[in-house]
Amino acid sequence: MSVNYGSKRTVVGAHYGIRDWLVQRGTAVLMALFTIVLLARVLMISGPIGYDGWAGVFAPQWMKFLTFAVIVSLVWHAWVGVRDVWMDYVPAAGLRLILNIFTIVWLVGCAGWGFQVLWRL
Repeated sequence: MSVNYGSKRTVVGAHYGIRDWLVQRGTAVLMALFTIVLLARVLMISGPIGYDGWAGVFAPQWMKFLTFAVIVSLVWHAWVGVRDVWMDYVPAAGLRLILNIFTIVWLVGCAGWGFQVLWRL
């Protein structure tokens, strides 16, 4: 519930950052679990690890889905963190807007590249 005190400030309460905090923790847990699964799959490869070995790690559909989810989680995790840095340390609204747009374009480009690499295997 927001309460307006004066003409400039709207007080929204202490709960406004909980969603971003939960997103950061949830995506971090997913990325940590993915790292464990990836290490287990890589350690099960016998012999030298070449292109065929790496392609075999990501060949099952469930692994592609898990990697897809981790790419989305990584982008979301990075967006929340970088956006918070821009909000906290860039006081000029115009520059902050430019940095936010650049960050979004960069993260979408990185995610697109990751999806392209993933589905080409």
